[in-house]
Amino acid sequence: MRWGIAGFGWVARDFVAPAIRAAGHHLLAVADPSVDARAAANAFGAFAFEDYARLLSSVNIDALYVATPNHLHAPPAIAALEAGIPVLCEKPMAARLDDAEAIAAAAEATGTLYATAFDQRHHPAHRRMADLIGDGAIGRPVAVRIVYACWVDPLFAPAPGHANWRIREEEAGGGATIDLALHGLDLSQMLLGEPLEDLSIVLQRRIHDYAVDDGGALAGRFAGGALLTQHVAYNCAETLPRRRLEVLGETGLLTALDTMGQTAGGQLTLQRDGGPAEPAAFDDAQSPFAAQVAAFADAVGGASHDFSHRRDIALMRLFDAAHAKARQCL
Repeated sequence: MRWGIAGFGWVARDFVAPAIRAAGHHLLAVADPSVDARAAANAFGAFAFEDYARLLSSVNIDALYVATPNHLHAPPAIAALEAGIPVLCEKPMAARLDDAEAIAAAAEATGTLYATAFDQRHHPAHRRMADLIGDGAIGRPVAVRIVYACWVDPLFAPAPGHANWRIREEEAGGGATIDLALHGLDLSQMLLGEPLEDLSIVLQRRIHDYAVDDGGALAGRFAGGALLTQHVAYNCAETLPRRRLEVLGETGLLTALDTMGQTAGGQLTLQRDGGPAEPAAFDDAQSPFAAQVAAFADAVGGASHDFSHRRDIALMRLFDAAHAKARQCL
């Protein structure tokens, strides 16, 4: 399978491109205005273009991964969809809801496969959690509790030739919360197999000297009545415990440590009522990016899948309404 990538920053360079290779596919071409990024693409064996239009008109690809800054997601995604090219697009769908709506409309009108790159739903530990929950290992789910935090200061340099657009309102659509929280929201829906129906957000600007939020707290309720709490942050030191996922049920608790992120591994335990926490085995060598690429390729090939632009835009609408309200109080 021949892939193109629009935007060759650190996520695309360090995780997506290796995942494409690990899946046995070929990264054919990259589009990025940065000279350094194009040089990195050439070093990876890919053709390099200054913009997505030249990429789409110059080479034949089977899928496009969109990894541009958030405010630039819509143009390459829509152009590819209208050309009949399946699109896997970094989260969030876009910096603005109207751009996300335009992407979803293009997917609906063309019938071409679109998916938001929620790689966390493909982490083997999280897939194992979903299976255990579905098998009744913890009884009826009561709550999902997430801490997903990191350190991103104003001087953070994600890749040569790329500025830190994640702390710029116009380019990112916000700060830590829009960058990190949607992973947990989508993942929690996958784990419980039902959508979030209510969501509220509180933002903070506590440590870093930039205009957007450096942390956020989210609370929600799923269609079946289970609750969600999530803390996300750009102001948590990398040396501190900062990635924890729990699903509490009426008879047990699933706890995943250091699974939320770009890399493979982590720990997963299952504690049943009255008993000790015991390890739950999963494939700790497969990265969520490699698993996602493989799953998307299978979907392009016609296999059954759980990618859904309708689910993605529904979550984006729910998030945007709560996020817009929270920003008024920041």
